[in-house]
Amino acid sequence: MVVAFKVTGGERGEWAVLHVSGELDLVTSPVLRQRVHDAVAEGRHSLVLDLSEVHFCDSSGVGVLIAARRLIRSCRGRLRLILPARGAVEDSHVNRVLGALGVRRLFDVYGDVAEAVDEGDDTEPLSA
Repeated sequence: MVVAFKVTGGERGEWAVLHVSGELDLVTSPVLRQRVHDAVAEGRHSLVLDLSEVHFCDSSGVGVLIAARRLIRSCRGRLRLILPARGAVEDSHVNRVLGALGVRRLFDVYGDVAEAVDEGDDTEPLSA
């Protein structure tokens, strides 16, 4: 079965939201990298990457996430990740890969887009 890779964009207030679905790997990660760069070039420095529909992520996908973090931080921006809500966040393939590589702590992770873009004082990222 072939899983199509897709990145669609939207906005939620001051946040640019990129919804990513499919497999984030060596072939598809350049697409996400370009979309992140495009958002930053448009002046969007608050970015949510919704990875809730990413079913597989290899090291090149992780590299894109780390590069996105570095780029956003260089602009004094904010990057937030959404991991699958199916069951516990710990069950997410992306979360397991980030944890195995020891980079999970670098990211603010939320359960859904609404939580990630909420500017209320009580919105906290999910624990590492």
